[in-house]
Amino acid sequence: MADEKGGCCTGPGYATPLDAMKGPREKLLYIPCIYTNTATKKSDYLATIDCDPDSKDYGKVIHRLSMPYAEDEIHHTGWNACSSCFGDAGKKRNKLIMPSLASTRVYVIETGTNPKEPSIHKVVEPDDIIKKTGLAIPHTSHCLANGQVMISTMGDPEGKAKGGFVLLDGESFEVAGNWEKSHSSVPFGYDFWYQPRHNVMLSSEWGEPNCFLKGFNPADVQNGKYGRHLHVWDWKERKVIQDIDLGEEGLIPLELRFLHDPNATEGYVGIALSSNVFRFYKNDDGKWSAEKVIDVPNKKVEGWALPEMPGLITDILISLDDKFVYFSNWLHGDIRQYDISDRRNPKLVGQIFLAGSVCKGGPVTVTEDKELKEQPEAVELNGRRIEGGPQMLQLSLDGKRLYVTTSLFSTWDKQFYPNLAKNGSMLLQIDVDTDKGGLTLNKNFFVDFGQEPDGPSLAHEVRYPGGDCTSDIWL
Repeated sequence: MADEKGGCCTGPGYATPLDAMKGPREKLLYIPCIYTNTATKKSDYLATIDCDPDSKDYGKVIHRLSMPYAEDEIHHTGWNACSSCFGDAGKKRNKLIMPSLASTRVYVIETGTNPKEPSIHKVVEPDDIIKKTGLAIPHTSHCLANGQVMISTMGDPEGKAKGGFVLLDGESFEVAGNWEKSHSSVPFGYDFWYQPRHNVMLSSEWGEPNCFLKGFNPADVQNGKYGRHLHVWDWKERKVIQDIDLGEEGLIPLELRFLHDPNATEGYVGIALSSNVFRFYKNDDGKWSAEKVIDVPNKKVEGWALPEMPGLITDILISLDDKFVYFSNWLHGDIRQYDISDRRNPKLVGQIFLAGSVCKGGPVTVTEDKELKEQPEAVELNGRRIEGGPQMLQLSLDGKRLYVTTSLFSTWDKQFYPNLAKNGSMLLQIDVDTDKGGLTLNKNFFVDFGQEPDGPSLAHEVRYPGGDCTSDIWL
């Protein structure tokens, strides 16, 4: 097992996913908090949360690092190094990479010097990214085994759809150029995951930035402004070798996860608008395919923008032992746990409703539901109803604690949950039964970002200083 503080023979992370499950319990959380598009005209910030049950500050924000610019919309985050650098004793996981959707700016945050009080190490300016790559609207970042940082992008400088990848030098964090070879961009970009052992990378699609940055319009889907493909890349050649059309059942494929076992040639992707989960896999002939393995039925409703409401699967992750898949339905308001021992036939073993649009007491009435006999009860913590719906997920290394935030993206938050931007999001913790399955809300741990000193904020993705199941990749 590696020492995340740096050992004499190993680099960051762990030798295997199962070794990672034996790692130390998380004690700190890093979460970007958004003021973009809210009533608070301040810059976004990085919150540090104490999640050590033995600490006097358990469940509290202990540090806030404000960014120097406003209107960034920091979104997903990643690390400068992870388990893909395990064999390199010269590497340390000590920089958090924070791309910004609205500004195309990337912040590099120093976390190693004082983990409880991170500081800004470098700001990669949008002009530098655009000039050297022709890309904009950065999203997912992953560290590479060679020390570089790779960031997916979703648009060109004019906000038109264009999927590509930016490389940052792992020491200076200067823009090194495009990862993909020329003429190998894809129509849409979003998430990606690589498996060097099989010389492959897969990427997914959101939509055209000029559309989704303004909010969601169903007409944009009909006009081809949102994605429905997975793209298969040759990892060494850095070019697309296959496109997988997911069809009408695969509208807006977002978070994409390979199994953690580096020998595996399969994984799962959450389909947001169609509210399905597809399994992708390699065939004997070397080609890749995808099949729907989980379906979340729409609910017929009144008092909403459309007559039917999708679940809107916005995040998905896999436990480090490749036993369970978890995903969030941001509109329906539930988190689900599936046993994936049978990869083609996931079995629902856990489900919890936390918030969302179909709880009792809200403006929406469900008139037909293929899954529930009645609308779920709204959940309150410390006398306040949870705003929004379960969205970003992060699982503890041992798989026993699931952290969840309730904001998706500021523009969409204001559109679908007007009170969310006004009152702020929440960070919740779910206790997980890792034997038989089951999800239970831990009412002793939550952070109400509606009570922040500068006003309510929108908390997004969760990271641990020691790595996690959505940032670490094994070679």
